[in-house]
Amino acid sequence: MTQIRSPEPTGSVVVLSRACEAPSLALSDISAWCTRAGLAPTGGAKVLRAGLAWEVPCGRDAISSEQLVALREIAAAEQIDCNLVSTTARRKKLLIADMESTVIKEECLDELAAALGIGEKIADITQRAMNAEISFEAALRERVGLLAGLDEGVLAQLRDTGLTIMPGARALVATMRAHGAFCALVSGGFTYFAEPVGTALGFDHVQANRIDIADGRLTGDVIPPILGREAKRTALEAIAADRGVSIGDAVCVGDGANDLAMLKAATELGGIGVAFNAKPAVAREANVRIDHSGLDALLYLQGYREAEVVTPAAA
Repeated sequence: MTQIRSPEPTGSVVVLSRACEAPSLALSDISAWCTRAGLAPTGGAKVLRAGLAWEVPCGRDAISSEQLVALREIAAAEQIDCNLVSTTARRKKLLIADMESTVIKEECLDELAAALGIGEKIADITQRAMNAEISFEAALRERVGLLAGLDEGVLAQLRDTGLTIMPGARALVATMRAHGAFCALVSGGFTYFAEPVGTALGFDHVQANRIDIADGRLTGDVIPPILGREAKRTALEAIAADRGVSIGDAVCVGDGANDLAMLKAATELGGIGVAFNAKPAVAREANVRIDHSGLDALLYLQGYREAEVVTPAAA
């Protein structure tokens, strides 16, 4: 039986979260779920946000991965996520977030391809890249090459009217910044989209690839260097060093294979690496998974309570 050890000295908690309020869910229900899964909590379940998030203290004793999986299966029937996190340095000082299918719902290249009538072809390449079946860099060049000649007006329309902010993203950034954290949007997508998204959400820093445009049309080229899988981990290390914090002070979130090195680095060095609505290849590797909740679930992983959450109005 695999054991998940709680770091000394303060232990760990199981955090449960969901996207929609569940007013009928009682603390006794959560305690009963823990019992069914074979967990032995050191205290009763506590509310982090009424109807949306709870935590169960587990102390310093080890719990098995099998018990956590069992609890996840029970809670999934109610569309609730369950994750084990350390209470040591739980509030993070740095947020590194992916953009496409994480901070926004769309994959931008897939949307542009649909405008050219080649959506299925490019979406297939995207899916294979996100599942680590082909390299991110090769997939990016291939997809952009297929878009050569596309009018820039199509990009502008997508940027201005076609992007959907993921639920919880505004609260995540606003709350962490209000409590002194530095927030960076680090995307394998393009600055054409990432910069306005980052500005709209209040990110302190935006880093992404650059797409080549000449005479109002895409040339089919990506301007190097390409920000790919290892580059995201490098960005995490560089931003942490520049801010004078450790990687253990970071919470990172993403959905695809090019996020995996970044998520693993955070996890291995005491931070929180979150697979968000992740592709199967990423979900299998992640200790912390969000499959049902919004991005505000990252706040509850850090122990934020309802009164501390900042919810800015949509622009």
